[in-house]
Amino acid sequence: MSPDAAQTVRFRTATTGPDLDQALALTSAEPVWRLPADRYRAEAAQRQYRPEWTWVAQDRDGRILARALWWGQHDSTHPLALDCLTTADEVPAADRAALAAGLLDAAHYAFGEAGAPQPPLYNLMRLPGGWRDDSAYVTAVTWRQEAARRAGLTVEVERLQYEWTPQAGVPEQPERLVFTAEPDDEVFLAAMLRVAEGSLDAHTREGEAAQGAEATAREALAFYLDRPGKREWWRLAHTRDGALAGLAIPSATPYHRNVGYLGVVPELRGHGYVTELLAAITRFHAAAGAEVITATTDLGNRPMAKAFELAGYRTTEVRLIFSAPIQG
Repeated sequence: MSPDAAQTVRFRTATTGPDLDQALALTSAEPVWRLPADRYRAEAAQRQYRPEWTWVAQDRDGRILARALWWGQHDSTHPLALDCLTTADEVPAADRAALAAGLLDAAHYAFGEAGAPQPPLYNLMRLPGGWRDDSAYVTAVTWRQEAARRAGLTVEVERLQYEWTPQAGVPEQPERLVFTAEPDDEVFLAAMLRVAEGSLDAHTREGEAAQGAEATAREALAFYLDRPGKREWWRLAHTRDGALAGLAIPSATPYHRNVGYLGVVPELRGHGYVTELLAAITRFHAAAGAEVITATTDLGNRPMAKAFELAGYRTTEVRLIFSAPIQG
């Protein structure tokens, strides 16, 4: 964005009423997903979107040039993720990254002043599997990537989103593993540390490099304790001779049942146990009447992707996740 243009843009939150209507009315011809206004309003009623998490870039004539919509759970103190970043079609393509970066910087500063420990991640959702072969998608993704990087969200991970429905069939009952409840969080933490060894998950590897294995595992434990899923759903998995094989944490989002977290201890990998862990989670949710079960894995985690495919999960979208580096 040119210096002259930057001086005429104001970054601010959107208030309720006509001001919010104007922000939500922003349209774009780009192919990337945009949050519909009716969904924003419905989830705002549940405090998942809020005026203080809804930011716009406005020119001196009062036109909305860009908007950024952050999301959180109904009881979140700070936003958890940026769901939607959009610029108006009239903004020149060469200016979009700088304009959006300025908007994110302003919001990140405000979130930090309100006590947020780090900037929320940016979740660029609903990209098709072949998005790199479509020039319109490449153009739309590229300026968003640049804006995220300029705003300090320099860690990028590509993730596959999966979905199971009853039409796929319920996986067979695991036969080689015994699943037991374990109410002691410290015992579960020890199991999480074991299955995290040599993990292919990018976030786990980054966390361990920055702050160590135990701190990363405790962060994961706290994350799943805070999800809508229930703690009593969690299971440890042992072989028939009593050796720890792994763990299964069925979870949930505000929208659907979710696979959550699963893992196999290093010495037992390569024997198909991940398929049994996923089958146990899928069967648990299906028995509760779930019509949809969602899941994600990193693009580079081929063993997990293969397990999803074998269990009848289908790929529904690709997501690019941008986040700030984990601080040690």
